[in-house]
Amino acid sequence: MATVVNAGARLDRLPISSFHYRIFWLVGAGMFFDGYDLYVAGGVIASVIQTKFSTPLQIPQFVSLTFVGMTIGALVTGFVGDKFGRRFTYQINLLIFGLASLAAAFAQDMNQLIICRFVQGLGLGAEIVVGYSTLTEFVPPKSRGRWLSMMAFLVVAGFPATAILGYLIIPSFGWRPMFVIAGIGSLVVWYLRKNLPESPRWLESQGRTAEAEALMQSIENEAAGTTALPLPAPAITAQVAQRTAADMFRPPILQRLLVGCWVLITINTLIFGFVIFLPQFFLRQGLTITNSLGYTVVLSIASLVGCALGAYTSDAIGRRWSIIGASVVTVVAGFIYARFNAASDPTVVLSVGFVLIVAIYVQTAILFGVYTPELFPTEIRLRANGICNTLGRGATVVSPFVVSWLMLNYQLPGVVWLMIGLVLVQIVAVYLWGVEPRNRGLEEVAA
Repeated sequence: MATVVNAGARLDRLPISSFHYRIFWLVGAGMFFDGYDLYVAGGVIASVIQTKFSTPLQIPQFVSLTFVGMTIGALVTGFVGDKFGRRFTYQINLLIFGLASLAAAFAQDMNQLIICRFVQGLGLGAEIVVGYSTLTEFVPPKSRGRWLSMMAFLVVAGFPATAILGYLIIPSFGWRPMFVIAGIGSLVVWYLRKNLPESPRWLESQGRTAEAEALMQSIENEAAGTTALPLPAPAITAQVAQRTAADMFRPPILQRLLVGCWVLITINTLIFGFVIFLPQFFLRQGLTITNSLGYTVVLSIASLVGCALGAYTSDAIGRRWSIIGASVVTVVAGFIYARFNAASDPTVVLSVGFVLIVAIYVQTAILFGVYTPELFPTEIRLRANGICNTLGRGATVVSPFVVSWLMLNYQLPGVVWLMIGLVLVQIVAVYLWGVEPRNRGLEEVAA
């Protein structure tokens, strides 16, 4: 029986094969429905109010309890995933929000729907932690940024998907079919994902070397069948001391934990305190509902452009400079957006707004999908990533109230200045404490 599997180096030297694509699409399908379930709330809220299924006073509970569930799910899944494995965890969380989505479709009153939404949140918060972390441990370092950013692209694709399906379905059939689609889709993916393998890196970190070796041989045989050349020899990686949960709170991992927490607080606030509120911002500044939704559709396209751009720059110029560059663009475009009262001029709202959303979603792709999972060793990756996501999701519980207060007292410029302040701190944190994982194996980054 092998005592040292060297799984990380062996995975990192493999050519891209059908194995990698299978992992990507099966994990990515679950991540897409995570994004779908996350963004579906906008259309559902409008419908339940219009049909008198809900009172306006119940809507904040519907929104905030979703994020409370996501916050709890992100924290719990980190500890479960490091203890029981990636495969077990991503199957459980997908089952949770799939069944909760179907239950939501048959809710008899708004209170039942709110409870179902909270349970959905538990699964949604868990999926985003374990999905990105799982793919991180399989793909090679030279293209890891592109793979993970494209995973973020699939999550963000839930934004236009819910907008289009909501436009086609809700006026004729109501809001319930939107949850049926999420539930059935999630359960189909759950069934297909039963054949996904465990992470060899995690198995080796747990001392399960026989299982890790057998799995690595299976993966290598599949990869070898895609090339006429022999597989390159893996690098011999130095053995690194096993990390424990306590190491998260000691240097140098503590600095990485602080960076991960702040960047996810920032990006969650940008998305759920600004991007999601765009239709309301436009309406408050005098646009018609038709123009407001039209502007939002145009800007939602920018979210996909931003993710695609992040997929390119994360490997081309590196994670740190991609984050810093996109942050600088966010500050500049945000200043122009606030300074010239964007909604009063269609040219400004569509041009500057497009650039602003692209910059935000470059950060979204890299911070959620690429950078944060890479910062931590395998033994504590899900726990540390879960803590970062917990604080990030916690910001989504608070940000709607902060944004509402700023809109009431300072209008759109107040919201944008909050966004700029958070991003400026992010630039400093990533510049001073951020590491650069580009073209480096996870074990090298951990060491």
